[in-house]
Amino acid sequence: MKAGSTRLPGNPLPRARLITLACCLLLSPAVFCRATAGELKGTAFEHTPTSKIGVIEGANVALPAAVTGSVAFFGKWRDLPPATPARVPVVIFLHGSSGLGLKAIEEWQSWLAQRGIASVAPDSFALADRATYTSPIAKELYERIHALRASEIDLALDAVRAASWADPSRLALAGTSEGAVAVARHSGAGFLARVIFSWSCEDNYFVDGHRTTIPTDQPVLNVISANDPFFSRDNSFLGNPTALGHCGQALRGNKSAEIVLIAGAPHTVLNFPAARHAVAGFLTDALLRK
Repeated sequence: MKAGSTRLPGNPLPRARLITLACCLLLSPAVFCRATAGELKGTAFEHTPTSKIGVIEGANVALPAAVTGSVAFFGKWRDLPPATPARVPVVIFLHGSSGLGLKAIEEWQSWLAQRGIASVAPDSFALADRATYTSPIAKELYERIHALRASEIDLALDAVRAASWADPSRLALAGTSEGAVAVARHSGAGFLARVIFSWSCEDNYFVDGHRTTIPTDQPVLNVISANDPFFSRDNSFLGNPTALGHCGQALRGNKSAEIVLIAGAPHTVLNFPAARHAVAGFLTDALLRK
């Protein structure tokens, strides 16, 4: 175990984890212990004409009351209610590897709607037999999935621009974990700002190179656990001995960048108070004061 760490009585570490930790302590700092090999399921890595439609039709959408004329809406794109002439700012959000079934995403989108911001979260799993994984797997497989996620940004952007309730001059791009890689790599065209949850913008097991592409004058907010189980040095198969565990190095030239580290948080940080406070202020400045 790490120096200074504690273990609760009656909650011993599994034997396999103890062996992995012992290996890491014995090997030189330049050598990394590899966790048990991960698993890949599914064979599809590219959207089809059918799934491209499903990505949007099955997207989670949250609309503020100003759009509906009554109460805020949360549901699927295919079930959108009639809209008023109001146009509101929109966040396009890319979910993580677990998809839209994560309750935290609905809570986060609904919270945004209460603040007057619409959001659209495209459904990557509209693709039949979409590749899924348990980490770690080969980097080339991760990269094929990252390319799939990147393609969903343009699909969502086209749909949002055509929506009567969206203000195309006030758009932000956000994503978490797997989805955040595509957000960090996007050119930024069409967006005023972006939010990167639970991704560190660093070289590690998850990418063949972080390839973060953010204009130095574009506002960006990075929110991540200070002890992220996948992208901090707490991960035994991280593959980067000097990792910071956040996007600080990649964003060092951006004077509009903000980084929030949440101590002791799990991988999903969307609805932590510290995350909400940071996002509220950031999006207010980026979208609501324009």
